[in-house]
Amino acid sequence: MTMNESVLALDPARVEALSPLGFRLVAMNEDTDAGGLGQDGRDLRRVAEYQFGAGAGAALFPEDEDYEVKRSSSGRPSQVIADEPRSSSPDSTPSGQDADGGRLITLGVDGRFTLGIEGGRRLAELEHPSNRVVVGDESEPFVRDGSNTFAKFVTEADPDIRSGDEVLVVHHDGSLLAVGRAELSADAMLDFDAGMAVKVRDGAGEPDGE
Repeated sequence: MTMNESVLALDPARVEALSPLGFRLVAMNEDTDAGGLGQDGRDLRRVAEYQFGAGAGAALFPEDEDYEVKRSSSGRPSQVIADEPRSSSPDSTPSGQDADGGRLITLGVDGRFTLGIEGGRRLAELEHPSNRVVVGDESEPFVRDGSNTFAKFVTEADPDIRSGDEVLVVHHDGSLLAVGRAELSADAMLDFDAGMAVKVRDGAGEPDGE
C-alpha cells in the first residue's frame, strides 16, 4: 500500500485534515533549523496534533530542544529521539523496545506515530484523560514491566479511544506505566470482563526510589 492509499484508508471524516500532511511527509528532508527539527518539526507537530489532540505537538517536540532524527533511505523521518530524555529516574530502565528511554516516536508508512516511553511521558502532560487508559494497584507492577493490559483491570479510559489508537497506560495516581496500542474501544474496555485492552509495547520500568 502506498502512502497516499494509506491516508485514504483512514477514517473518512479525518482524511481531509491529514492528507496534505501525509503527502508532505514523504519528502521531509530539508536541512533547516527550527527547534532542532527544521521543516520536519512543523510537520511532525501537525501529525501529533491530528493524532493526539490539541497541545500534543508542543508537548512532544518543544522548539527549544535538540533531537536525533533517524531517516529512511528516501530521507523521510522514521524515528525521533530526544537528546535529553525526561527520565523519571537515572536508574529507571524502560522495558520492551526502549532500553535507552529516549525514543519519542516512530513514524509509520501510514503517517501515524507509534510512541516510545519518552513520548508517553510528554503526552502525559496533556489534560486528563487524553489518550489514557487507567488501571489500579493490581495491574501496576506488571504493566510497568511490559505486560499487556486487560479489560477487567481498566477503571477509566479516554472516551475517544478506538481500537488501533496509540495510548498511554497510567496508574490511577497519574503516573505513566506503559505505552502501546489499544485493542478495544474505550467503551469495550470498560464493558468487557475479559480480553486484552492494550497491547503494551514498552513498560516504564520501576518508579523513582525503587
